[in-house]
Parts: sequence; C-alpha cells; structure tokens
Amino acid sequence: MKPTILILSLLFALTACNTQKPTHKETVATYYQAFDKGNFNKIKEVANDSLTIVSGDFVVPYNHASLYEMFKWDSIFKSSYEIIELEEKGNEVIAIIGQKNLRNAYLENNPLEYQVKISFSSNKISKIEELEYEGTDWSIWQTKRDTLVSWVKVNHPELDGFVNDMTMNGAMNYLKAIELYEAEHKTP
Repeated sequence: MKPTILILSLLFALTACNTQKPTHKETVATYYQAFDKGNFNKIKEVANDSLTIVSGDFVVPYNHASLYEMFKWDSIFKSSYEIIELEEKGNEVIAIIGQKNLRNAYLENNPLEYQVKISFSSNKISKIEELEYEGTDWSIWQTKRDTLVSWVKVNHPELDGFVNDMTMNGAMNYLKAIELYEAEHKTP
C-alpha cells in the first residue's frame, strides 16, 4: 500500500508542476496565433465566456457563439496576424498588432497596425480595447469604402449592406463587391 501512495503522490506532484498558468503575454500570443492559424478551439481556451471588444465608439460584447461568427467573418478575408510588440502592465497587456487581409489590401492599408489594451478575468481575455492605429490613412480607407458602397448600390443592389454585415455571408458579399468593382474598373 505504501508504494502505491508514494507513486500516486509523485504523479500528483509532477502533474501539479506541469499545470502552470500561462502569463498574460502568453495568453495574448495564443489568442492572435489562433486567429492567424484559424484555430477557434484555441481562441475559446483563452477567451473569457464574456469578451468585450471596444473599437472607437463601438462596444461589442461577445460570447463564444457570437465570437465564432466574428471569427468566420474574419477568416473569409484570409486575415493573418503578427504581434509586433507586447508589454504586460499589471492585469493588462498593451500590444501592437499587424493585420493583413484582402479587405485591408483593397482599402490600401495593408498591413493595418493597431495598438490594443487587453484585460483579463480569471486569467482569460475579457476585454480588447483598440487604442490607436499606426500609419493608417483613414481618408483613403473611407474614400475606397464609400466609392465601393455607392457603386454596389447602383450596379449590384443584391450585395447592398455588405459593409455592415459582420457575418460570414457579409464578408463573402464584401469580397464579391470588391471583385466585381475591380473587374469593371480594371485598367488595360
């Protein structure tokens, strides 16, 4: 009986040593790497059941189901993410993220680089707040977006509303609108 207790105690001690919680920086790295690799299960592991994303005046709460919808929207644009900088400050991480995708390329801001503040609850990401964008030319972004939206309303009304449709179908319509617009406006 004593050898069994000794073996069980040893196994318990070894298991306890291997269950160290990741640092907040490691959790953020896992989150963006999972987006980059298209691994939603990994995102769920590090995202709180309730995750809020703040972008300017928009505050959007997500649960895992709605986060999955946003993930699918993002994946249609073939997004890739690069962590440029990570700095841990108490219970928060400040990160600079580089995001490349087909939408950003059309809007002539690829990669899109932005700084975020990431907060945690129970060692999981609970809030991502966009702080500032670095080197983004919003006038080009807005002009390209507005021109595309106006052109779609006239030429392909079946796609109208794509710019505000944050579903997978909305992203597919966005790419279809870009494709149709560029095909018609191709320079010989």
